[in-house]
Amino acid sequence: MGKRSVPVIDMQDVSGLAEKIVRACEEWGCFRLVNHGVPMELMAEMKGATRSLMDLPMETKLKNSHPEPGKGYTPPNMASPYFEGLSVYDMTSPGAFDHFCSQIDASPHQREVLEKYGFALHDLAQLLGSKLMEGLGLSGELFKGWPCQLKMNKYNYSPETVGLTGAVMHSDPGFLTILQDDEIVNGLEAVDTITGELVPVDPIPGTLVVNVGDVATVWSNGRFCNVKHRVQCYEPTIRTSIALFVLGPKDEKVEAPPQLVDSDHPRRYIPFDFEDYRKLRTKTNSPTGGALKYFLTQSS
Repeated sequence: MGKRSVPVIDMQDVSGLAEKIVRACEEWGCFRLVNHGVPMELMAEMKGATRSLMDLPMETKLKNSHPEPGKGYTPPNMASPYFEGLSVYDMTSPGAFDHFCSQIDASPHQREVLEKYGFALHDLAQLLGSKLMEGLGLSGELFKGWPCQLKMNKYNYSPETVGLTGAVMHSDPGFLTILQDDEIVNGLEAVDTITGELVPVDPIPGTLVVNVGDVATVWSNGRFCNVKHRVQCYEPTIRTSIALFVLGPKDEKVEAPPQLVDSDHPRRYIPFDFEDYRKLRTKTNSPTGGALKYFLTQSS
């Protein structure tokens, strides 16, 4: 029997779509979307904009600053010697794209592409949220008002880095991540929750990868898997990717809805503030979500 592979979900196949998405969140915490509704031309334009922005001089990229670590530019040697990333934090807040583009002097065309792409992925995230609610038999809007972060990533690989790790093993701290991976240069690997083996998440052009994070595990009362994943260097060339992170509620605690808690499924986690949790992850050096143990209830 061969290795299991990450589920592929066709968004146009509406029969049982909500249930398929919930099952993928439970069994893998990772899945690939086809026919997701984001235009191919826009994805290609965003990849081109990402490449041109990541090629800017270092002194320009460093102007993408934020008072809090991880919310602005990530230079090489902060997360990995081979990784760097530009970031639009809380991208739906008024003026977020204007502020980012003024920081690094992006062109009007680049600004237009970034904003169109960011909001196309934000719309897709809202749709995924509604499908998760539907699949769990819940009502309401899941991600309404939640901050989202758009991040453009570049892996600077060389012959000396082949076989090394470009992004260390981690889970994402937020609820979910929608990733446009490099359609040519592979490297993304996810942990199979059943076998514990690393499984390559091979690229399929025109598709998107969804990773489920720590907040989703807590919100689902432990049903959803915060997938552990990493990026390896398979070949000596530049690798780029673009991620939209749906983080956590801004003015409310992260907690499971009461409908997901009963005598057979007691509450597993104490409610917490997302920003406090993110800082605790850093403070305790818990890249794979180990800091969640501090919020386990006595019944867990």
